[in-house]
Amino acid sequence: MVFETIMAFIAAAIIQGTPLLFGATGEILTEKSGNLNLGIPGIMYIGGISGIIGGYLYEHFAATPIPILCVILSLLASLVGSTLMALIYSFLTITLKSNQNVVGLALTTFGVGLGNFYGGSLLKFFGESGSISLLTTGNAYKTKIPFLSDHLGIFGETFFSFGFLVYAAIILAILAQWFLKHTRMGLNLRAVGENPATADAAGINVSLYKYLSTCIGGAIAGLGGLYFVMDYTTGAWTNNGFGDRGWLAIAIVIFALWRPRSAIFSSYVFGGLYIASVYIPGLSGSDKELIKMLPYLVTIAVLVFTSSRKKREHQPPQSLGLSYFREER
Repeated sequence: MVFETIMAFIAAAIIQGTPLLFGATGEILTEKSGNLNLGIPGIMYIGGISGIIGGYLYEHFAATPIPILCVILSLLASLVGSTLMALIYSFLTITLKSNQNVVGLALTTFGVGLGNFYGGSLLKFFGESGSISLLTTGNAYKTKIPFLSDHLGIFGETFFSFGFLVYAAIILAILAQWFLKHTRMGLNLRAVGENPATADAAGINVSLYKYLSTCIGGAIAGLGGLYFVMDYTTGAWTNNGFGDRGWLAIAIVIFALWRPRSAIFSSYVFGGLYIASVYIPGLSGSDKELIKMLPYLVTIAVLVFTSSRKKREHQPPQSLGLSYFREER
């Protein structure tokens, strides 16, 4: 019984940690270029509502929705919506040199507001009532790996009973780690984040790298929102349903020390801490709220520890949050 409870907790932690992993991986790529995008919560929100809109339009107008097309169209819609949000951030902070903190916070407010607007109005546009529920699309996203989930007992149920986005999050994090550590473009990106003036003098197109890393990072983060609404809630939309997951994703970036590979484990740890109160009996309401604070307290502890050691590999990129002015080179 205890073993089954532990395995159930692990499975729940993976489910909760997946949107955090998408958000953290996208933000790590962004921050490696020197851009601090605090708009990740808003981008994840837009990624979710864009996928909902794409899936709803197809289910609404198709006589017989085909599951694979439901997935493809909603996935493309999510990527377009989150990339556009990241592009807005890039234009304001890279081209116009606006303050990155202000732009990021404004983008989060804008993304949440826009998502809530369409989440509450989409059905009304087509003369329908009630709440959005895309069962065909949601069930398509939740499709399990048939053989592994059915024939490996409790191990298969714990680790292979998820939809494809869970495994896509892990693969993207591993690919991001490989890209940053073992490719020339990854080395150039890290150089831009550390010292854009030196990178510029070496012939690296600083603006191009910043734009690409921020937009690709935003698209990846948006998949976290898509996972939440399509897989976690099975195609249902609830205004403000994301909670503070976007901010947790940003906290994981610090906890993982800007390493995508470390973000995998960190995301599942944070996912477990996020729902730990459910598995601890006898807790009062205030105790549960205190336990929900643990991810942030752990992040602060890691930040204090790494700062006190003063190791360069534990620090953020040197130009993080700073605009690059080429004429000051």
